[in-house]
Amino acid sequence: MREARYEAELAERFLNDGLLRNAAAKAYQAVKAFIAGISVDYREALSKYYPGKRRISPTKVVEKVDWIIAVMSSTRLKEIVSIIGDEKLRFITEIALDFHEFQYNGFDIDNEISRYSREEFVKKDIQLIVEFIKSKVSEI
Repeated sequence: MREARYEAELAERFLNDGLLRNAAAKAYQAVKAFIAGISVDYREALSKYYPGKRRISPTKVVEKVDWIIAVMSSTRLKEIVSIIGDEKLRFITEIALDFHEFQYNGFDIDNEISRYSREEFVKKDIQLIVEFIKSKVSEI
């Protein structure tokens, strides 16, 4: 959870410095780290969806669920949060995935390649994620 908190703090610092794409990237990383951290508590439930083994080197094989928790790929975030069953976290995850796109594409007035057309919406969503992560981490 320390990583999630640090990433959220960096997101907030970048936001205050006007570095929106960097702040969005850190907000995404904060959510990803938070999901990875809490996924450990849901390992048994996750193992039903991710059975089997995963070879991580020529001589090392691990349970697939453990590999997924450790790597926490952006392609699995929505599934994992759905399995966890926290509706607020599902909403936060959607915003984080939007930030994952935004960090590469930036603003787009026509909303064709980015989900954000205005700075004010990015700032609002970054602050929402920062507050969510700080609140959740302080509960743990």
